[in-house]
Amino acid sequence: MAAPTVDSASAQGSGEIIAAGTLCWRIEKGRLEVLIIHRPRYRDWSWPKGKLDPGETTPECAVRETMEEVGLSVKLGIPLATISYPVTSGQKVVQYWAARAERPRPTPDGKEVDRVRWVRPETARDLLSNPSDVEPLDALVAAHEAKDLQTWSLIVVRHAKAKPRSSWSRAEGERPLAATGRRQAIAVSRLLQAWNPERVVSSPWDRCVQTISPYVNQRRAKLKLVDALTEHDAARRPGRTRSAVERVFDKRRPVALCTHRPVLPLVFSVLGNHMAAALQELLPIDDPYLAPGEAVICQVSSLNQGRIVSVEQFRAYDD
Repeated sequence: MAAPTVDSASAQGSGEIIAAGTLCWRIEKGRLEVLIIHRPRYRDWSWPKGKLDPGETTPECAVRETMEEVGLSVKLGIPLATISYPVTSGQKVVQYWAARAERPRPTPDGKEVDRVRWVRPETARDLLSNPSDVEPLDALVAAHEAKDLQTWSLIVVRHAKAKPRSSWSRAEGERPLAATGRRQAIAVSRLLQAWNPERVVSSPWDRCVQTISPYVNQRRAKLKLVDALTEHDAARRPGRTRSAVERVFDKRRPVALCTHRPVLPLVFSVLGNHMAAALQELLPIDDPYLAPGEAVICQVSSLNQGRIVSVEQFRAYDD
């Protein structure tokens, strides 16, 4: 499944108010429950959500707002729905993700949110004040029934902008990031934290390592360097590259993979074998496939082994 993705830059330019949020869920005594919030200002029941800060992507916003409103540190799961409805200042567009709730328990901030409740989906449907808020709930329930709600993230990142080949006379593997690329790497780190992968698999060439180092250092993620993900190895032995990508499925834990533009078609060909035809159409097929610092985020089902159930694409904002 895939949900429409908000292009926040173009949407803000059109005068729309862009927001993002989560449907936190848990399994309690074998039954699905979701977290709804009460907002005293509006006297309504809704989901944790809020407007984007300047320079923020919608995934980053969804995680931040959930922490601010209910005190839960979450990592995003499948995209659910993007809803739109009129507000006094125009049109509001809200993108939602599923987010499995872990301990500690949710705590309302006491300002925007004064009460929280864990409820069954049918109870949430009755309590929700905005009819459009039912749409992401229905998507979450459908994924649960298909055993596609419990997932882990597989994120493919193209390295950030490097110094031009034409101005580099030393070994290609030592070509570093440009100044713009170093700023992009920090933005990539912020973006990755929305899914918080515990492992990073990367080409050992300097521009890839420099791209993911801010995230690895900040989150203390486990880094593995794989020669098969370099441009050189992918061109000479593409089978080894495909095998390296296939192996990231083995541990069934959140992972980010950082590589080079010429390697991306091989990576996406492997991912395509793990998803339905409708999702394959969402994978980039035209060169350059991804912009420097851009990422494709796949959610892989934990119960349906190796099955990719959603595909998204985001570009980190550099300062």
